[in-house]
Amino acid sequence: MSSAHNSSRDTRAATDSAAGHPPVQDASQDIHHRLDELRAMRILVAAAADEGAAPIGAMLSHDGFTQVVSAQNGDEALQALRSSLDFGARPIDLLLLDVATTQFDGHALCRAIRRQPVWTDMPIILIRQRGTWREDMLPGSFAAGATDILLRPVQRAELIPRVISALLLKKERDMRRQHESELETELAERKVMEARLQYLVSHDDLTGLFNRRRLELALEDAIANGHASGRAAALLYVDLDQFKVINDLEGHAVGDRLLMSVANILRKQLGAHDILARVSSDEYAVLIEDTDEAAALTRAEALRTAIDEYRFHSEDRNYHVCASIGVALILPHEDINASEALARSSQACFEAKTHGRNLVHLFNKDDVETNILRHAADWVPRIREALAHDRFCMFFQPVIELPGGRVVGYEALIRMRDAEGGLVTPDRFIPVAERMGLIHDIDLWVVQHAIDVLARLPASQSGLTLNVNLSIHAFQDPALFPLVRDKLVHSGVSADRITFEITETAAVASYDQTRNMINRLRELGCRFALDDFGTGFSSFNYLKQFPVDYLKIDGSFIRNLLNDPVDQRLVRSMIEVGRTLGKVVVAEFVENAEILALLEEYGVNRAQGNFIGEPLPEIPPG
Repeated sequence: MSSAHNSSRDTRAATDSAAGHPPVQDASQDIHHRLDELRAMRILVAAAADEGAAPIGAMLSHDGFTQVVSAQNGDEALQALRSSLDFGARPIDLLLLDVATTQFDGHALCRAIRRQPVWTDMPIILIRQRGTWREDMLPGSFAAGATDILLRPVQRAELIPRVISALLLKKERDMRRQHESELETELAERKVMEARLQYLVSHDDLTGLFNRRRLELALEDAIANGHASGRAAALLYVDLDQFKVINDLEGHAVGDRLLMSVANILRKQLGAHDILARVSSDEYAVLIEDTDEAAALTRAEALRTAIDEYRFHSEDRNYHVCASIGVALILPHEDINASEALARSSQACFEAKTHGRNLVHLFNKDDVETNILRHAADWVPRIREALAHDRFCMFFQPVIELPGGRVVGYEALIRMRDAEGGLVTPDRFIPVAERMGLIHDIDLWVVQHAIDVLARLPASQSGLTLNVNLSIHAFQDPALFPLVRDKLVHSGVSADRITFEITETAAVASYDQTRNMINRLRELGCRFALDDFGTGFSSFNYLKQFPVDYLKIDGSFIRNLLNDPVDQRLVRSMIEVGRTLGKVVVAEFVENAEILALLEEYGVNRAQGNFIGEPLPEIPPG
């Protein structure tokens, strides 16, 4: 009989399997898996410890809930909720809120939470004292935003099912919202497919927006309309600031989803006659006709704010997205074409990024970065040609020791020779080289040639040192250290004859990387000078730990030293700081004997400037 029973059970299992029904064991495993998912969701218990928060947390932990956060009062609860929205943080899935505690008004907190759209679907279980509970409290509690109510003393047998039920509700709402989002994305994708078929030439195939070509046609129409009506137009260039981070962390599929989400945000902010286009990977453009400067800037700020307030959600992580926006006005009396308008708005956007990102910037022909970019087309080939044909050279300005006036070294100053042999000063080509990625080659050229100059000096000048100016980019270039090391070994030049100069502002801007590279080069024996000392705002905060041997007081404090009491006090203070820290203090831009005498009186250790010696193409024989 037992055998027959087993046979019947096996036959039923086989029949269920053949019919597609999961075995009972699989169903049980599925339930356990779903419970494990719920126990991994994040719960915030907002109650003072003496009012029972610890027991509630203990009951939850005992039942396997691993993500329980406690708050002692309303402020802590709000702070915990806000922290859950931070970059990469896990969201709060359920709030257990004790309204009986005297630290805060539970109903008021509940209402404040519900006013925030991001927490609209988060379940809130209110906890009340059983002895004070009345039936007429029920409407007020639910009106405040509660989804359930528990009475004290809270029993585990009642708490756990309520929590599981609330978390199931939250998970279902999340799935519904995700499904809605997927449907929106699917709808957007279908629109893109239709756009490919119908407007392939003029539309972006990811977002369905106009592409660059279609925008340029609209710009030409806007320029013509402006000439006819006498009204201005504006072009807004929108560049996402964190797109690359999210795209690299999450992958291209998620990055594409973000781009479509931003496109939808921009669509909602635009009027019926505005033109929206995607002009590059993470760059959009908005064309607004019949406007003025104030209105265009207001519209741009509204776009920036809308993107800044958006939180992009990927699995269990939230990302804060922001954008830099450049605004270019298209005035009716200007002779301008579509390409020039796009270039202006792009340059204004670049200025916004340079000034700190998440900003709106109006195009100005006098913008520093714009001028650099404007001249880059002319200077880049000239710099490349100078590197290829060795048209860079060095001039050398003497540095003397005080007191006494003995020449102890020279500062190497780079120059570039043009095709006709004329000298070009570094202020004309270095900014372009930095922006266009050519500065690394120039830095390496300077290092090699400076060491070669020292190697060629006669034995009688073997004590002279050479100061070499490097850009901040050099100290982030992994090629710098091996080049210096190998060049010193092959040339036989002592490392302590090389002093690398770095500006104070550049050092502070990339403090850790710069400090690490300086320490490595100092281990070889090289020395370092902090140039333009006194011009930054963080000098004394960083100076104690910054590994330099010399402080070079910026020339702006030296030029008017004789007549400016403020400069006199500042220079004395900088000399005192240098002396206290054991640094050698150097004064630049010494232009006459009176300034030199005053600096010597103050206790400056070294000096340089045109009065002491103008830059020369060769180091004079000593």
